[in-house]
Amino acid sequence: MKIRVIIKKLSNPRVRWRLKVGLSVWAAAILLGMAFKMTYDIGHFNAQTLKKDKNAGLAIGPPTLTIESAQRIVAGALREDPLNPKTVVTQVLDNNYKLSNILIDSNGLKKIAWIIDMRLFFIGDLFNDEGYNLTEGIEQQQNIPHSEH
Repeated sequence: MKIRVIIKKLSNPRVRWRLKVGLSVWAAAILLGMAFKMTYDIGHFNAQTLKKDKNAGLAIGPPTLTIESAQRIVAGALREDPLNPKTVVTQVLDNNYKLSNILIDSNGLKKIAWIIDMRLFFIGDLFNDEGYNLTEGIEQQQNIPHSEH
């Protein structure tokens, strides 16, 4: 009995028109929402991909100074032949990517040298903010006689 009432009401052209308009608006709202959702998901996916690519390009930790890389820095700073250098890096004493101290051998003399920011080479006395000579301290630890530079 209720089905006949529903069919009778749907046969009215005014009800049919209102139903079509209502369903069309509802369908348009659903499609518009889906379009916004897909656009957001694509943009979010692209942003996450770019973020992952950027993070993958970064080093996992701070760079480490090896004897080979220290030798390249020293040879480049002193303008020596990298294949046959006169100044040889014998040991990396403190591997800090901001300020590393290395032990070099130049014509049989051992000296303490410094590499700053993994690119600048420095031989000489280095003092901390309290006036303590860091070069002398490391030379004493390594049993190297202090030489005037």
